[in-house]
Amino acid sequence: MTKESKRQRKQEAKARRAEGRRREDRRRMIVRLALVAILVLALGYGGYWAYGRITARVTWQEFPNLGNEHVSSPSVPHIPYNSDPPTSGPHTSYLARWGIHGQPVPKEEQVHNLEDGGVIIQYNCPEGCPDLVEKLAPIVRRYERLVVAPYPGMDRQIALTAWRRLDKFDGFDEQRIVRFIDAHIGIDHHPR
Repeated sequence: MTKESKRQRKQEAKARRAEGRRREDRRRMIVRLALVAILVLALGYGGYWAYGRITARVTWQEFPNLGNEHVSSPSVPHIPYNSDPPTSGPHTSYLARWGIHGQPVPKEEQVHNLEDGGVIIQYNCPEGCPDLVEKLAPIVRRYERLVVAPYPGMDRQIALTAWRRLDKFDGFDEQRIVRFIDAHIGIDHHPR
């Protein structure tokens, strides 16, 4: 064997090893890119799934803020509310008593309770909903800023209101009620 052929074989072997390393490096790069792509897809899907779970639970409507002008009494004319029951707008300088009411609470008092971080649960039943009020009583005892009152003429049996938020539905749904309360209670809406 000549020195020339030995040198050539060494160079060819070296070239094959270098080519093998390049192939291995390419393979590793492809595997890394595939893992990154899988991770991105998994995170994207997880985010999409979580967003869907969160938004599926949001059952309330949001209304534009009508401000917080004070009126001297519920009988004083003012701009009309943009939701029924109201969720913001003109209101009295005094609050409705927190707790369970046997009579409807004037809209202008309700709104002040909402501005102060309260949540109001109102119901519409021909016979006054004694069973519903009984189911709501333990919920009311768990929170400080809650009003429960009848609201005749409503198009649904139950309405939950907070500042700029309204959820209406038929039939007692404790999870839905508590979810709404927990999302909105205690948030002060006075201008700063």
